[in-house]
Amino acid sequence: MVASKSPAGSIYKHDAELDASVGKDGIDYTRVNLLRNTSVAKLYEDALRYEPGTSISSAGALVTSSGKKTGRSPKDKRIVDEETTSEDIWWGPVNTKLSEHAFLINHERAVDYLNTRERLYVFDGYAGWDPKYRLKIRVVCARAYHSLFMHNMLIRPTEEELKNYGEPDFTILNAGAFPANRYTTGMTSNTSVSINFKMRQMVILGTEYAGEMKKGVFTIMHYLMPKAGVLSLHSSANQGPKGDTSLFFGLSGTGKTTLSADPARSLIGDDEHVWTDTGVFNIEGGCYAKCIDLSAEKEPEIFAAIRFGSVLENVVFDEDTRVVDYTDKSLTENTRCAYPIEYIPNALLPCIGNHPQNIVMLTCDAFGVLPPVSKLTSAQAMYHFISGYTAKIAGTEEGVTEPEATFSACFGQPFLVLHPTQYATMLAAKIAEHKSNVWLLNTGWSKGVYGVGKRIALKYSRAIIDAIHDGSLAEAEYETYPVFGLQIPKAMANVPSEVLNPATAWKETSTPAEFQSTVNKLATLFNENFAKYSSEASQEVIAAGPKI
Repeated sequence: MVASKSPAGSIYKHDAELDASVGKDGIDYTRVNLLRNTSVAKLYEDALRYEPGTSISSAGALVTSSGKKTGRSPKDKRIVDEETTSEDIWWGPVNTKLSEHAFLINHERAVDYLNTRERLYVFDGYAGWDPKYRLKIRVVCARAYHSLFMHNMLIRPTEEELKNYGEPDFTILNAGAFPANRYTTGMTSNTSVSINFKMRQMVILGTEYAGEMKKGVFTIMHYLMPKAGVLSLHSSANQGPKGDTSLFFGLSGTGKTTLSADPARSLIGDDEHVWTDTGVFNIEGGCYAKCIDLSAEKEPEIFAAIRFGSVLENVVFDEDTRVVDYTDKSLTENTRCAYPIEYIPNALLPCIGNHPQNIVMLTCDAFGVLPPVSKLTSAQAMYHFISGYTAKIAGTEEGVTEPEATFSACFGQPFLVLHPTQYATMLAAKIAEHKSNVWLLNTGWSKGVYGVGKRIALKYSRAIIDAIHDGSLAEAEYETYPVFGLQIPKAMANVPSEVLNPATAWKETSTPAEFQSTVNKLATLFNENFAKYSSEASQEVIAAGPKI
Protein backbone atom coordinates (compact mmCIF):
# COMPACT_ATOMS: atom_id res chain seq x y z
CA MET A 1 0.00 0.00 0.00
CA VAL A 2 1.20 3.51 -0.79
CA ALA A 3 1.04 5.77 2.24
CA SER A 4 -1.69 8.38 1.85
CA LYS A 5 -2.89 11.23 3.95
CA SER A 6 -6.13 11.46 5.90
CA PRO A 7 -8.14 14.70 6.02
CA ALA A 8 -6.52 15.48 9.37
CA GLY A 9 -3.07 15.31 7.78
CA SER A 10 -1.76 12.15 9.42
CA ILE A 11 -0.36 9.25 7.44
CA TYR A 12 -2.17 5.91 7.46
CA LYS A 13 0.99 3.77 7.45
CA HIS A 14 4.33 4.29 9.16
CA ASP A 15 3.37 7.50 10.94
CA ALA A 16 6.61 8.18 12.82
CA GLU A 17 4.99 9.84 15.84
CA LEU A 18 2.40 7.09 16.10
CA ASP A 19 4.98 4.30 15.78
CA ALA A 20 7.03 5.83 18.57
CA SER A 21 4.15 6.20 21.06
CA VAL A 22 1.66 3.40 20.40
CA GLY A 23 4.47 0.97 19.62
CA LYS A 24 5.27 0.84 23.31
CA ASP A 25 2.01 -1.06 23.72
CA GLY A 26 3.42 -3.95 21.74
CA ILE A 27 1.57 -3.35 18.48
CA ASP A 28 3.73 -4.16 15.45
CA TYR A 29 2.93 -1.29 13.12
CA THR A 30 5.25 -2.56 10.39
CA ARG A 31 2.93 -5.51 9.76
CA VAL A 32 -0.42 -3.79 9.43
CA ASN A 33 -2.30 -1.31 7.34
CA LEU A 34 -2.74 1.40 9.95
CA LEU A 35 -5.66 3.80 9.63
CA ARG A 36 -5.40 6.73 12.03
CA ASN A 37 -8.27 9.19 12.48
CA THR A 38 -9.45 8.28 9.01
CA SER A 39 -12.47 9.77 7.33
CA VAL A 40 -16.03 8.75 8.07
CA ALA A 41 -16.52 7.75 4.43
CA LYS A 42 -13.50 5.42 4.54
CA LEU A 43 -14.76 3.82 7.77
CA TYR A 44 -18.14 3.26 6.08
CA GLU A 45 -16.43 1.60 3.12
CA ASP A 46 -14.34 -0.70 5.31
CA ALA A 47 -17.23 -1.65 7.57
CA LEU A 48 -19.41 -2.54 4.58
CA ARG A 49 -16.61 -4.44 2.87
CA TYR A 50 -15.08 -6.37 5.76
CA GLU A 51 -17.69 -6.65 8.52
CA PRO A 52 -20.63 -8.99 7.87
CA GLY A 53 -24.05 -7.72 8.90
CA THR A 54 -23.24 -4.09 8.09
CA SER A 55 -25.56 -1.95 5.96
CA ILE A 56 -26.62 1.65 5.38
CA SER A 57 -30.03 2.76 6.61
CA SER A 58 -32.45 4.76 4.50
CA ALA A 59 -31.43 7.81 6.53
CA GLY A 60 -27.73 7.25 5.79
CA ALA A 61 -26.59 5.85 9.17
CA LEU A 62 -24.22 2.89 9.36
CA VAL A 63 -26.20 -0.10 10.64
CA THR A 64 -24.05 -2.71 12.34
CA SER A 65 -24.09 -5.63 14.76
CA SER A 66 -22.18 -5.83 18.03
CA GLY A 67 -22.34 -9.62 17.85
CA LYS A 68 -23.40 -11.85 20.72
CA LYS A 69 -23.08 -9.09 23.32
CA THR A 70 -25.71 -6.38 22.87
CA GLY A 71 -25.04 -4.63 26.18
CA ARG A 72 -22.33 -4.10 28.77
CA SER A 73 -20.91 -7.01 30.79
CA PRO A 74 -20.56 -5.50 34.29
CA LYS A 75 -19.75 -8.86 35.90
CA ASP A 76 -16.66 -9.10 33.68
CA LYS A 77 -15.32 -5.65 34.51
CA ARG A 78 -12.03 -5.61 36.46
CA ILE A 79 -9.66 -2.99 37.85
CA VAL A 80 -6.03 -3.90 38.41
CA ASP A 81 -5.01 -4.09 42.05
CA GLU A 82 -1.71 -2.19 42.13
CA GLU A 83 0.08 -0.05 44.66
CA THR A 84 -0.55 3.40 43.15
CA THR A 85 -4.37 3.23 43.31
CA SER A 86 -5.43 0.24 45.43
CA GLU A 87 -6.10 2.22 48.62
CA ASP A 88 -8.34 4.68 46.76
CA ILE A 89 -10.66 2.27 45.00
CA TRP A 90 -14.06 1.22 46.31
CA TRP A 91 -13.56 -2.53 46.08
CA GLY A 92 -16.64 -4.71 46.15
CA PRO A 93 -19.45 -5.69 43.78
CA VAL A 94 -18.74 -2.84 41.36
CA ASN A 95 -14.94 -2.87 41.31
CA THR A 96 -13.47 -6.37 41.31
CA LYS A 97 -9.72 -6.83 41.71
CA LEU A 98 -7.51 -8.23 38.96
CA SER A 99 -3.85 -9.00 39.56
CA GLU A 100 -1.19 -7.23 37.55
CA HIS A 101 -0.03 -10.60 36.25
CA ALA A 102 -3.50 -11.53 34.97
CA PHE A 103 -3.83 -8.12 33.30
CA LEU A 104 -0.53 -8.65 31.50
CA ILE A 105 -1.78 -12.01 30.21
CA ASN A 106 -4.92 -10.33 28.86
CA HIS A 107 -2.86 -7.46 27.49
CA GLU A 108 -0.53 -9.81 25.63
CA ARG A 109 -3.52 -11.77 24.34
CA ALA A 110 -5.06 -8.56 22.96
CA VAL A 111 -1.76 -7.41 21.43
CA ASP A 112 -1.16 -10.80 19.80
CA TYR A 113 -4.64 -10.75 18.28
CA LEU A 114 -4.36 -7.18 17.00
CA ASN A 115 -0.93 -7.93 15.50
CA THR A 116 -2.51 -10.63 13.31
CA ARG A 117 -5.09 -8.30 11.77
CA GLU A 118 -4.63 -7.10 8.23
CA ARG A 119 -5.99 -3.66 9.20
CA LEU A 120 -5.81 -1.71 12.43
CA TYR A 121 -7.74 1.44 13.23
CA VAL A 122 -6.41 4.07 15.59
CA PHE A 123 -8.47 7.00 16.81
CA ASP A 124 -6.82 9.75 18.83
CA GLY A 125 -9.32 11.96 20.60
CA TYR A 126 -10.07 13.76 23.84
CA ALA A 127 -12.25 13.11 26.87
CA GLY A 128 -13.40 16.44 28.32
CA TRP A 129 -14.11 19.77 26.60
CA ASP A 130 -12.16 21.86 29.12
CA PRO A 131 -8.51 21.91 27.90
CA LYS A 132 -7.30 22.13 31.50
CA TYR A 133 -8.73 18.72 32.39
CA ARG A 134 -9.14 16.86 29.12
CA LEU A 135 -7.44 13.51 28.63
CA LYS A 136 -5.89 12.28 25.41
CA ILE A 137 -7.52 8.92 24.70
CA ARG A 138 -6.13 6.57 22.06
CA VAL A 139 -8.27 3.70 20.76
CA VAL A 140 -6.66 0.81 18.88
CA CYS A 141 -9.17 -1.60 17.34
CA ALA A 142 -9.70 -4.03 14.48
CA ARG A 143 -13.22 -2.99 13.42
CA ALA A 144 -14.11 0.12 11.42
CA TYR A 145 -17.39 0.20 13.37
CA HIS A 146 -15.51 0.61 16.66
CA SER A 147 -13.33 3.37 15.26
CA LEU A 148 -16.34 5.27 13.91
CA PHE A 149 -18.15 4.82 17.23
CA MET A 150 -15.28 6.40 19.17
CA HIS A 151 -14.87 9.07 16.50
CA ASN A 152 -18.41 10.07 17.47
CA MET A 153 -18.16 9.61 21.23
CA LEU A 154 -14.76 11.21 21.91
CA ILE A 155 -14.01 14.85 21.14
CA ARG A 156 -12.53 15.09 17.67
CA PRO A 157 -9.18 16.91 17.48
CA THR A 158 -8.51 19.65 14.96
CA GLU A 159 -5.88 19.10 12.29
CA GLU A 160 -3.36 21.08 14.35
CA GLU A 161 -4.22 19.23 17.57
CA LEU A 162 -3.81 15.89 15.85
CA LYS A 163 -0.47 16.93 14.38
CA ASN A 164 0.80 17.80 17.87
CA TYR A 165 -1.06 15.04 19.74
CA GLY A 166 2.03 13.35 21.23
CA GLU A 167 1.68 10.63 23.87
CA PRO A 168 -1.85 9.52 24.88
CA ASP A 169 -2.88 9.76 28.52
CA PHE A 170 -4.79 6.48 28.25
CA THR A 171 -4.92 3.75 25.61
CA ILE A 172 -7.79 1.36 24.88
CA LEU A 173 -6.83 -1.89 23.18
CA ASN A 174 -10.08 -3.31 21.80
CA ALA A 175 -9.60 -6.95 20.79
CA GLY A 176 -13.24 -7.71 21.45
CA ALA A 177 -13.58 -10.32 18.72
CA PHE A 178 -10.99 -12.47 20.52
CA PRO A 179 -11.97 -14.20 23.79
CA ALA A 180 -10.25 -14.03 27.13
CA ASN A 181 -8.79 -17.27 28.44
CA ARG A 182 -11.31 -18.51 31.01
CA TYR A 183 -8.51 -20.23 32.92
CA THR A 184 -6.66 -16.98 33.53
CA THR A 185 -6.88 -16.16 37.24
CA GLY A 186 -9.75 -13.76 37.86
CA MET A 187 -11.74 -14.56 34.72
CA THR A 188 -15.33 -15.72 35.12
CA SER A 189 -16.11 -15.97 31.39
CA ASN A 190 -14.43 -15.44 28.04
CA THR A 191 -15.27 -11.72 28.31
CA SER A 192 -12.91 -9.34 30.08
CA VAL A 193 -12.99 -5.56 30.37
CA SER A 194 -10.05 -4.46 32.50
CA ILE A 195 -8.48 -1.13 33.43
CA ASN A 196 -4.92 -0.62 34.67
CA PHE A 197 -4.50 2.90 36.09
CA LYS A 198 -0.76 2.49 36.62
CA MET A 199 -0.14 1.45 33.00
CA ARG A 200 -2.89 3.85 31.81
CA GLN A 201 -4.38 1.14 29.63
CA MET A 202 -7.71 -0.59 29.12
CA VAL A 203 -8.03 -4.01 27.48
CA ILE A 204 -11.23 -5.45 25.99
CA LEU A 205 -11.58 -9.15 25.14
CA GLY A 206 -14.63 -11.25 24.30
CA THR A 207 -17.17 -8.51 23.62
CA GLU A 208 -17.70 -6.32 20.56
CA TYR A 209 -20.31 -4.10 22.24
CA ALA A 210 -18.98 -0.59 21.60
CA GLY A 211 -20.54 0.84 24.76
CA GLU A 212 -17.77 -0.84 26.78
CA MET A 213 -15.33 1.73 25.37
CA LYS A 214 -17.61 4.67 26.13
CA LYS A 215 -18.23 3.61 29.71
CA GLY A 216 -14.59 2.60 30.10
CA VAL A 217 -13.60 6.20 29.39
CA PHE A 218 -16.20 7.39 31.89
CA THR A 219 -14.85 5.00 34.54
CA ILE A 220 -11.35 6.37 33.90
CA MET A 221 -12.61 9.94 34.29
CA HIS A 222 -14.57 8.94 37.42
CA TYR A 223 -11.23 8.13 39.05
CA LEU A 224 -8.88 10.74 37.60
CA MET A 225 -11.15 13.79 37.83
CA PRO A 226 -11.85 13.61 41.60
CA LYS A 227 -8.14 12.94 42.11
CA ALA A 228 -7.57 16.21 40.23
CA GLY A 229 -9.99 17.99 42.57
CA VAL A 230 -13.00 18.22 40.24
CA LEU A 231 -16.27 16.29 40.33
CA SER A 232 -17.27 13.79 37.64
CA LEU A 233 -21.02 13.19 37.34
CA HIS A 234 -23.34 10.77 35.53
CA SER A 235 -25.81 13.40 34.38
CA SER A 236 -27.21 15.37 31.49
CA ALA A 237 -26.90 19.15 31.40
CA ASN A 238 -28.44 22.09 29.58
CA GLN A 239 -28.20 25.87 29.71
CA GLY A 240 -30.79 28.62 29.33
CA PRO A 241 -30.52 31.77 27.22
CA LYS A 242 -29.43 33.73 30.30
CA GLY A 243 -26.57 31.32 30.97
CA ASP A 244 -28.28 29.41 33.78
CA THR A 245 -27.16 25.76 33.81
CA SER A 246 -29.12 22.75 35.08
CA LEU A 247 -27.89 19.22 35.82
CA PHE A 248 -30.21 16.22 35.55
CA PHE A 249 -29.51 12.94 37.35
CA GLY A 250 -31.63 9.88 36.73
CA LEU A 251 -31.57 6.17 36.00
CA SER A 252 -33.14 4.56 32.94
CA GLY A 253 -36.82 5.35 32.49
CA THR A 254 -36.90 8.41 34.77
CA GLY A 255 -37.11 11.00 32.00
CA LYS A 256 -33.54 12.32 32.13
CA THR A 257 -33.18 12.55 28.36
CA THR A 258 -36.73 13.74 27.73
CA LEU A 259 -36.76 16.50 30.35
CA SER A 260 -33.24 17.76 29.65
CA ALA A 261 -34.07 18.03 25.92
CA ASP A 262 -35.62 21.49 25.89
CA PRO A 263 -35.99 23.54 22.69
CA ALA A 264 -35.70 26.72 24.76
CA ARG A 265 -32.33 25.67 26.20
CA SER A 266 -28.98 24.58 24.81
CA LEU A 267 -27.77 21.01 25.34
CA ILE A 268 -24.35 20.77 27.01
CA GLY A 269 -24.42 16.97 27.04
CA ASP A 270 -26.69 13.99 27.59
CA ASP A 271 -24.75 11.67 29.92
CA GLU A 272 -21.33 12.54 31.40
CA HIS A 273 -20.06 15.79 32.91
CA VAL A 274 -17.43 17.28 35.19
CA TRP A 275 -18.02 20.20 37.60
CA THR A 276 -14.89 22.33 38.02
CA ASP A 277 -14.02 25.65 39.66
CA THR A 278 -15.20 27.48 36.55
CA GLY A 279 -18.35 25.55 35.57
CA VAL A 280 -19.34 22.23 34.00
CA PHE A 281 -18.05 20.55 30.89
CA ASN A 282 -19.18 17.56 28.88
CA ILE A 283 -16.79 14.61 28.83
CA GLU A 284 -17.97 13.41 25.43
CA GLY A 285 -18.03 14.58 21.86
CA GLY A 286 -21.26 12.80 21.03
CA CYS A 287 -24.43 11.15 22.26
CA TYR A 288 -25.37 7.48 22.66
CA ALA A 289 -29.14 7.41 22.49
CA LYS A 290 -31.53 4.55 23.08
CA CYS A 291 -33.53 3.82 19.95
CA ILE A 292 -36.29 1.53 21.15
CA ASP A 293 -39.64 3.00 20.08
CA LEU A 294 -37.90 6.11 18.75
CA SER A 295 -40.05 8.32 16.54
CA ALA A 296 -39.82 11.70 14.87
CA GLU A 297 -42.90 12.80 16.82
CA LYS A 298 -41.64 11.89 20.31
CA GLU A 299 -37.95 12.80 19.98
CA PRO A 300 -37.48 14.77 16.76
CA GLU A 301 -33.92 15.96 17.45
CA ILE A 302 -32.58 12.47 18.14
CA PHE A 303 -34.49 11.04 15.17
CA ALA A 304 -33.01 13.68 12.86
CA ALA A 305 -29.49 13.03 14.20
CA ILE A 306 -29.56 9.50 12.77
CA ARG A 307 -27.95 10.24 9.41
CA PHE A 308 -24.65 9.88 7.60
CA GLY A 309 -21.89 9.54 10.19
CA SER A 310 -24.12 8.01 12.87
CA VAL A 311 -23.80 4.40 14.01
CA LEU A 312 -26.93 2.31 14.59
CA GLU A 313 -26.42 -0.85 16.65
CA ASN A 314 -28.50 -4.03 16.52
CA VAL A 315 -31.60 -2.54 14.93
CA VAL A 316 -33.97 -4.32 12.56
CA PHE A 317 -34.69 -2.83 9.14
CA ASP A 318 -36.53 -3.62 5.93
CA GLU A 319 -34.20 -5.44 3.56
CA ASP A 320 -35.52 -3.57 0.52
CA THR A 321 -36.18 -0.02 1.75
CA ARG A 322 -33.53 -0.03 4.51
CA VAL A 323 -36.08 1.78 6.74
CA VAL A 324 -35.39 0.95 10.38
CA ASP A 325 -38.19 -0.44 12.55
CA TYR A 326 -37.45 1.12 15.94
CA THR A 327 -40.26 -0.85 17.58
CA ASP A 328 -38.63 -4.21 16.76
CA LYS A 329 -37.00 -5.70 19.87
CA SER A 330 -36.18 -9.09 18.34
CA LEU A 331 -32.40 -8.57 18.48
CA THR A 332 -32.31 -6.62 21.74
CA GLU A 333 -34.22 -3.96 23.64
CA ASN A 334 -30.91 -2.10 23.92
CA THR A 335 -30.88 -0.71 20.38
CA ARG A 336 -28.61 2.35 20.24
CA CYS A 337 -27.33 5.14 18.04
CA ALA A 338 -24.04 7.03 18.42
CA TYR A 339 -23.75 10.43 16.75
CA PRO A 340 -21.63 13.60 17.12
CA ILE A 341 -23.15 16.15 19.47
CA GLU A 342 -23.19 18.77 16.73
CA TYR A 343 -25.92 16.71 15.06
CA ILE A 344 -28.23 18.15 17.76
CA PRO A 345 -29.30 21.63 16.51
CA ASN A 346 -29.31 23.34 19.92
CA ALA A 347 -26.03 21.84 21.17
CA LEU A 348 -23.82 24.31 23.05
CA LEU A 349 -20.39 24.27 21.39
CA PRO A 350 -17.90 24.06 22.94
CA CYS A 351 -19.78 21.91 25.46
CA ILE A 352 -18.91 24.00 28.51
CA GLY A 353 -21.50 25.62 30.77
CA ASN A 354 -21.67 27.84 33.83
CA HIS A 355 -22.01 26.64 37.42
CA PRO A 356 -25.39 24.91 37.84
CA GLN A 357 -28.13 27.02 39.38
CA ASN A 358 -30.38 23.98 39.58
CA ILE A 359 -29.75 20.27 40.12
CA VAL A 360 -32.61 17.90 39.36
CA MET A 361 -32.60 14.34 40.73
CA LEU A 362 -35.15 12.27 38.83
CA THR A 363 -36.89 9.14 40.05
CA CYS A 364 -39.72 7.04 38.68
CA ASP A 365 -41.45 5.98 41.89
CA ALA A 366 -43.82 3.11 41.08
CA PHE A 367 -44.88 2.99 44.75
CA GLY A 368 -46.57 6.34 44.10
CA VAL A 369 -45.66 7.96 47.42
CA LEU A 370 -42.83 10.35 46.53
CA PRO A 371 -44.07 13.87 45.71
CA PRO A 372 -43.88 15.12 42.10
CA VAL A 373 -41.34 17.70 43.29
CA SER A 374 -39.46 18.40 46.52
CA LYS A 375 -36.85 21.00 47.39
CA LEU A 376 -33.88 19.33 49.10
CA THR A 377 -31.52 20.55 51.77
CA SER A 378 -27.80 19.95 51.30
CA ALA A 379 -27.92 16.88 53.56
CA GLN A 380 -30.99 15.52 51.75
CA ALA A 381 -29.23 16.10 48.43
CA MET A 382 -26.31 13.97 49.58
CA TYR A 383 -28.67 11.28 50.91
CA HIS A 384 -30.70 11.00 47.72
CA PHE A 385 -27.60 11.29 45.52
CA ILE A 386 -25.97 8.38 47.34
CA SER A 387 -29.26 6.43 47.23
CA GLY A 388 -29.94 6.90 43.50
CA TYR A 389 -33.47 5.52 43.74
CA THR A 390 -35.97 4.51 41.10
CA ALA A 391 -38.36 1.54 40.79
CA LYS A 392 -39.10 -1.27 38.37
CA ILE A 393 -42.75 -1.79 37.65
CA ALA A 394 -44.82 -4.95 37.54
CA GLY A 395 -44.80 -6.61 34.15
CA THR A 396 -41.46 -5.23 32.97
CA GLU A 397 -39.61 -8.37 34.03
CA GLU A 398 -40.72 -11.94 34.56
CA GLY A 399 -41.62 -12.52 38.20
CA VAL A 400 -42.09 -8.82 39.05
CA THR A 401 -45.65 -8.62 40.36
CA GLU A 402 -45.37 -5.42 42.37
CA PRO A 403 -43.03 -2.40 42.33
CA GLU A 404 -39.37 -3.16 43.04
CA ALA A 405 -37.04 -0.52 44.42
CA THR A 406 -33.77 -0.06 42.55
CA PHE A 407 -30.87 1.86 44.07
CA SER A 408 -27.80 2.90 42.09
CA ALA A 409 -25.36 5.03 44.08
CA CYS A 410 -24.73 8.49 42.61
CA PHE A 411 -27.21 7.59 39.86
CA GLY A 412 -24.42 5.62 38.18
CA GLN A 413 -23.09 2.90 40.49
CA PRO A 414 -21.63 0.65 37.73
CA PHE A 415 -19.13 3.38 36.84
CA LEU A 416 -18.00 4.50 40.29
CA VAL A 417 -14.38 3.93 41.22
CA LEU A 418 -14.24 5.77 44.55
CA HIS A 419 -16.65 5.29 47.46
CA PRO A 420 -20.02 6.99 46.76
CA THR A 421 -19.68 9.30 49.76
CA GLN A 422 -16.57 10.86 48.22
CA TYR A 423 -18.55 12.02 45.18
CA ALA A 424 -21.44 13.09 47.42
CA THR A 425 -19.17 15.14 49.69
CA MET A 426 -17.70 16.94 46.69
CA LEU A 427 -21.21 17.56 45.34
CA ALA A 428 -22.35 19.03 48.67
CA ALA A 429 -19.36 21.38 48.71
CA LYS A 430 -20.17 22.56 45.18
CA ILE A 431 -23.82 23.08 46.05
CA ALA A 432 -22.91 25.15 49.11
CA GLU A 433 -20.31 27.22 47.27
CA HIS A 434 -22.55 28.10 44.34
CA LYS A 435 -25.86 28.12 46.20
CA SER A 436 -27.44 25.69 43.75
CA ASN A 437 -31.05 24.66 44.25
CA VAL A 438 -31.51 20.88 44.43
CA TRP A 439 -34.80 19.22 43.51
CA LEU A 440 -36.14 15.69 43.68
CA LEU A 441 -38.63 15.02 40.86
CA ASN A 442 -40.86 11.97 40.76
CA THR A 443 -41.91 11.18 37.20
CA GLY A 444 -43.57 7.92 38.32
CA TRP A 445 -46.95 7.27 39.86
CA SER A 446 -49.53 9.39 41.65
CA LYS A 447 -52.91 8.66 43.26
CA GLY A 448 -51.83 5.14 44.18
CA VAL A 449 -49.27 2.45 43.61
CA TYR A 450 -48.56 1.19 40.08
CA GLY A 451 -51.67 -0.68 38.91
CA VAL A 452 -53.96 1.54 41.00
CA GLY A 453 -52.77 5.08 40.42
CA LYS A 454 -51.67 6.83 37.26
CA ARG A 455 -48.33 7.95 35.85
CA ILE A 456 -47.71 11.62 36.56
CA ALA A 457 -48.54 13.47 33.36
CA LEU A 458 -45.51 14.58 31.34
CA LYS A 459 -47.08 18.02 31.02
CA TYR A 460 -46.93 18.36 34.82
CA SER A 461 -43.28 17.30 34.93
CA ARG A 462 -42.46 19.79 32.19
CA ALA A 463 -44.37 22.51 34.05
CA ILE A 464 -42.32 21.77 37.17
CA ILE A 465 -39.06 22.01 35.18
CA ASP A 466 -40.23 25.30 33.66
CA ALA A 467 -41.06 26.65 37.15
CA ILE A 468 -37.61 25.62 38.35
CA HIS A 469 -35.97 27.43 35.45
CA ASP A 470 -37.99 30.64 35.69
CA GLY A 471 -37.35 30.82 39.44
CA SER A 472 -40.99 30.75 40.51
CA LEU A 473 -40.82 27.37 42.25
CA ALA A 474 -37.99 28.51 44.52
CA GLU A 475 -40.32 31.31 45.71
CA ALA A 476 -43.31 29.03 46.41
CA GLU A 477 -44.74 28.32 49.87
CA TYR A 478 -43.68 24.92 51.20
CA GLU A 479 -44.88 22.34 53.71
CA THR A 480 -43.11 19.31 55.18
CA TYR A 481 -43.98 15.88 53.80
CA PRO A 482 -43.94 13.43 56.76
CA VAL A 483 -41.63 10.39 57.07
CA PHE A 484 -39.36 11.50 54.21
CA GLY A 485 -39.09 15.01 55.65
CA LEU A 486 -39.27 16.60 52.22
CA GLN A 487 -40.26 20.19 51.52
CA ILE A 488 -43.08 20.21 48.94
CA PRO A 489 -44.84 23.24 47.39
CA LYS A 490 -48.41 23.87 48.47
CA ALA A 491 -49.32 25.28 45.06
CA MET A 492 -47.75 26.15 41.73
CA ALA A 493 -48.80 27.14 38.23
CA ASN A 494 -50.04 24.48 35.79
CA VAL A 495 -49.98 21.61 38.31
CA PRO A 496 -53.13 20.81 40.35
CA SER A 497 -52.52 21.27 44.08
CA GLU A 498 -54.01 17.84 44.85
CA VAL A 499 -51.25 16.24 42.73
CA LEU A 500 -48.43 17.93 44.67
CA ASN A 501 -49.09 16.05 47.92
CA PRO A 502 -49.33 12.25 47.57
CA ALA A 503 -51.40 11.96 50.76
CA THR A 504 -54.09 14.08 49.14
CA ALA A 505 -53.78 12.40 45.74
CA TRP A 506 -54.21 8.90 47.22
CA LYS A 507 -57.61 9.76 48.69
CA GLU A 508 -59.19 9.15 45.28
CA THR A 509 -58.17 5.48 45.15
CA SER A 510 -57.00 4.18 48.53
CA THR A 511 -57.47 4.37 52.28
CA PRO A 512 -55.17 6.42 54.55
CA ALA A 513 -53.94 3.15 56.08
CA GLU A 514 -52.95 1.79 52.65
CA PHE A 515 -51.16 5.03 51.89
CA GLN A 516 -49.24 5.06 55.16
CA SER A 517 -48.31 1.40 54.82
CA THR A 518 -46.82 2.05 51.37
CA VAL A 519 -44.93 5.12 52.58
CA ASN A 520 -43.43 3.09 55.42
CA LYS A 521 -42.54 0.24 53.07
CA LEU A 522 -40.58 2.51 50.73
CA ALA A 523 -38.96 4.35 53.64
CA THR A 524 -37.76 1.03 55.06
CA LEU A 525 -36.22 0.11 51.70
CA PHE A 526 -34.40 3.44 51.61
CA ASN A 527 -33.02 2.93 55.11
CA GLU A 528 -31.95 -0.65 54.45
CA ASN A 529 -30.12 0.40 51.30
CA PHE A 530 -28.40 3.38 52.93
CA ALA A 531 -27.10 1.20 55.76
CA LYS A 532 -24.43 0.01 53.29
CA TYR A 533 -22.95 3.51 53.23
CA SER A 534 -23.67 4.77 56.74
CA SER A 535 -20.17 3.99 58.06
CA GLU A 536 -18.73 6.52 55.60
CA ALA A 537 -21.54 9.10 55.89
CA SER A 538 -21.91 11.96 58.39
CA GLN A 539 -24.64 11.93 61.02
CA GLU A 540 -26.27 14.90 59.29
CA VAL A 541 -26.61 12.94 56.04
CA ILE A 542 -27.85 9.80 57.80
CA ALA A 543 -30.44 11.93 59.60
CA ALA A 544 -31.67 13.27 56.24
CA GLY A 545 -33.20 9.88 55.44
CA PRO A 546 -36.79 8.79 56.13
CA LYS A 547 -37.97 8.43 59.73
CA ILE A 548 -40.68 5.85 60.36
